[in-house]
Amino acid sequence: MIPTYELNDGHTIPAIGFGTYPLSGAEGVDAVVSAIAAGYRLIDTAVNYGNEAEVGEAIRASGVPRDELFVTSKLPGRHHAHADAIASTEESLERLGLDHLDLHLIHWPNPSVGRYHEAWRALVELRERGLVRSIGVSNFTAAHLERIIDDSGVTPAVNQLELHPGFPQAEMRAVHDRLGIRTEAWSPLGKRQAKYGDPAVAVPAERLGVTPAQVVLRWHVQLGSLPIPKSADPERQRQNLDVFGFELTDEEMTAISALGRADGRLFGGDPDVHEEM
Repeated sequence: MIPTYELNDGHTIPAIGFGTYPLSGAEGVDAVVSAIAAGYRLIDTAVNYGNEAEVGEAIRASGVPRDELFVTSKLPGRHHAHADAIASTEESLERLGLDHLDLHLIHWPNPSVGRYHEAWRALVELRERGLVRSIGVSNFTAAHLERIIDDSGVTPAVNQLELHPGFPQAEMRAVHDRLGIRTEAWSPLGKRQAKYGDPAVAVPAERLGVTPAQVVLRWHVQLGSLPIPKSADPERQRQNLDVFGFELTDEEMTAISALGRADGRLFGGDPDVHEEM
């Protein structure tokens, strides 16, 4: 059984999820069906991933009741005007074949346009209408969070950020803790920056008899970060989910966190962040 976190709006969210970028087509459907069969219940998609239809098809094919799944999508930067945000969300639901989203995020603040506060008010309205249950953001800085909270009086339930041992986001995690926002991690393993060979990861993996990826995901769990790893391989999907039966020591946690660069970077190279127009 996957543990859950209680969000600041009273809803619960699984402590680990399944990322779907860049899964698409029949192979994408098969990968999501496989993930649900492995035990994932949080499925993360987005308008910009171009796979909401495939995710919806996989949900229907999985045989798992809708109320046992937690489905997240994301509003793209080009849809931040209030009316556009409403219409975009309704279109996401149509593509998914669902009557509501469990979590809807603003994919990134698109600061050069500066209408993310408008999009946030639209998400609040969508929540009031019952089309989304929880609302949050992705790739927001402390200043972006402050603006939407001051403007609306509503604090996001989640902020999804790039977060991995190479970029542990200590400052933003502290902001989230202060505001009661759940930290969610995209690229939780670090992709090309993965630290699998570093002794801080490799030594506890050997001690515990688990993979380096499992060590990193367990590091997220003990930080209170909610990771959403991506894999189309069924065995790796199962391994990535199997991170609740062992524990890292305080010293191991500190050593993994020390791998990060303190360069103030927020955004990484994932195309799902920068393709917003």
